[in-house]
Amino acid sequence: MRNSIKQAIPRVSPETLDQLRQELLEESQLDTNFLVLTLSSCLIASLGLLIDSAAVIIGAMIIAPLMLPLRTLALGTLDTYEQLLRTSLLTLIIGTLVSIVVSAIVGAIFGLPAASFGSEILARTQPNLADLGIAIAAGGVSGFAKIRGNISDALPGTAIAVALMPPLCVVGISLSQGDWQLSSGSFLLYLTNLLGITLSCVVVFILGGYYLNTSRTSKALMGFIAMTGLLIFPLFISFWNLIQQQKVRAEIKQILQQRTITVGKQTELVKFEVDWPTFPWSKQPPVVIVTVNESSDNPVTPNQVRLVETLLESYLGKKFKLVFRASVLREVHSPED
Repeated sequence: MRNSIKQAIPRVSPETLDQLRQELLEESQLDTNFLVLTLSSCLIASLGLLIDSAAVIIGAMIIAPLMLPLRTLALGTLDTYEQLLRTSLLTLIIGTLVSIVVSAIVGAIFGLPAASFGSEILARTQPNLADLGIAIAAGGVSGFAKIRGNISDALPGTAIAVALMPPLCVVGISLSQGDWQLSSGSFLLYLTNLLGITLSCVVVFILGGYYLNTSRTSKALMGFIAMTGLLIFPLFISFWNLIQQQKVRAEIKQILQQRTITVGKQTELVKFEVDWPTFPWSKQPPVVIVTVNESSDNPVTPNQVRLVETLLESYLGKKFKLVFRASVLREVHSPED
């Protein structure tokens, strides 16, 4: 493999490599700028997660500097200049710990119980293969933008595509409420993004000719592939569960509309959603929330809800908790002359 790398990918000049080395080393320093940006983005992301605001969270993603040491880490594993590796790891570890601690303090101050967490928090507790694919693609763009200075403006976009700060904040917020399951899920997402970004940056730097030792290059590439591969199984299981949930959701809607009088004829379906348990192994049944318009003279009864629950279980072989949110439909006309 060493000879094949040498033959297929010519190295850049020592001057070009040294320039990239110095730029990456400078941007990954654990200095005041990095700490201020980390603290600011952590506070913004934590508050955005607690108030369930996607716009606020996106703002935190843009200013979060955690992606910068990852590119330095990628080159540090290929380069013989050890300072790259030491600096990037120190900055990354400190940034990670600071983010978790600060978000945990914010979570403790707000005291929002885990049962009341909004969709923005819960969405970052079940990573899947799609998240790894996004991390690899966006990390590749980030690395390519670094070796091609004329497209460096792509970095904010990749920071949004692969968010490192919000998952860390979810870890801290969940830990503040003693929810280890949610915190472990969000930390898995952070690791997925971290390894995906670094792996793709390593590949981009190799293809760009930014390497010195072919033996070290081979070991670094295989090491990151192996570490990323360890995540494939849990991410695949999560991805498979997501696909199955979408199929079951479609079947539930079809059964409600076509095989029940309650939804098919008696009421008018306005909105339909399924609230799945946070983890697949949970013993809690999924909650099917059906929003309908009903007439005042023919309201939905508790008996009907129980019958529909039984029908769903008979068709799908699984228990569901059914909740009807019904509003009375009435007609209003202008007064007659």
